[in-house]
Amino acid sequence: MSFLSNVIGGKPKSTSALGLDIGASSLKVVQLRRERGAAVLETYGELALGPYGGVEVGQATNLPADKISENLHDLLREANVTTTLAGVSIPFSRSLLTMVELPRVKTPAEQKTMVELEARKYIPVPVSEVQLDWFALPDPVTDGKELSQKQKVLIVAVQNDELTLLQSAITGASLVANFYEIEIFSSIRSVVDEPVKPVLVIDIGASSTKIYVVEHGVVAMSHYIPQGGQDVTRTISGAHNISIAQAETWKKQYGFTPAENTYAKATIESVYAHIFEETKRVLTQYEVAHQAPISYILLTGGGAVTKELAPYARQFFSVEVRIADPFGKTQTPAFMRPVLQEIGPEFAVAVGLAMRQLEGS
Repeated sequence: MSFLSNVIGGKPKSTSALGLDIGASSLKVVQLRRERGAAVLETYGELALGPYGGVEVGQATNLPADKISENLHDLLREANVTTTLAGVSIPFSRSLLTMVELPRVKTPAEQKTMVELEARKYIPVPVSEVQLDWFALPDPVTDGKELSQKQKVLIVAVQNDELTLLQSAITGASLVANFYEIEIFSSIRSVVDEPVKPVLVIDIGASSTKIYVVEHGVVAMSHYIPQGGQDVTRTISGAHNISIAQAETWKKQYGFTPAENTYAKATIESVYAHIFEETKRVLTQYEVAHQAPISYILLTGGGAVTKELAPYARQFFSVEVRIADPFGKTQTPAFMRPVLQEIGPEFAVAVGLAMRQLEGS
């Protein structure tokens, strides 16, 4: 979105592009370079935030800027990152997306005034406390008929205090933020290939799950579920009286194929079933309202790394379910492909940010 571009001023030159995803439970980085028109993976890495916030690995945190900077320093060193210019994610939970229909106007100034007035109806805080941006959706094909007098506009708002936190954390880690982008848009860039038909994305994070429908490359609907991967970990921990750390290890190692003497598959089904049932409701709501079927479903985010999650999800939906593969859009050594496919959903945001950085370099 335009208001989040170059918010700190000048754009240093770099041959490499860094995507930085500041999540609830971990930081992730992906560094790409452009070579003969292709995006080449140079390095990637992830570091849990939990230990820096006094909780265990896999748990969501709410760290101050200096703690995030400390974690970032360690991650950049361990991943051998060589550039200081980064695209940085903004959490979906700290932003607001809403689709509205507004009368067509002739000038950008008129549209700005209209959007600001409309935004007041949806933003639960004073407009002065957020940064606003908007995007007018492409007009539908009318076969020569006159366009409607109204136009769909996606309004985006980001809280100022979130931008201040991110800017402080980035500066403290000796990085330069070339742009900030709401994580949804980064994921779309790296994992959605369908240019026209609607795609439903289920982004399972640590503390929450984001559901959004993408049509013509734009978010046409979004929904937030306050449950995520850490709820699965806690369920395993509580059911078997083991530590959060052990439960997190089991979850990542076994997923829906638990070994004997670990946990019953039913233990983790309750959380995922709730997420998928809620998703099915959103899917139906969209298809009824827009009279357009969802073409396929994409699973992404750290929770999507859970083994055999896609087969379980397919029980809930009548359309195809896929696991996101953001590294599939990059050139990597063949021997790394199996590993990158497995961990890919966790890095969708970071890959998308690095791709945008490359596009602008």
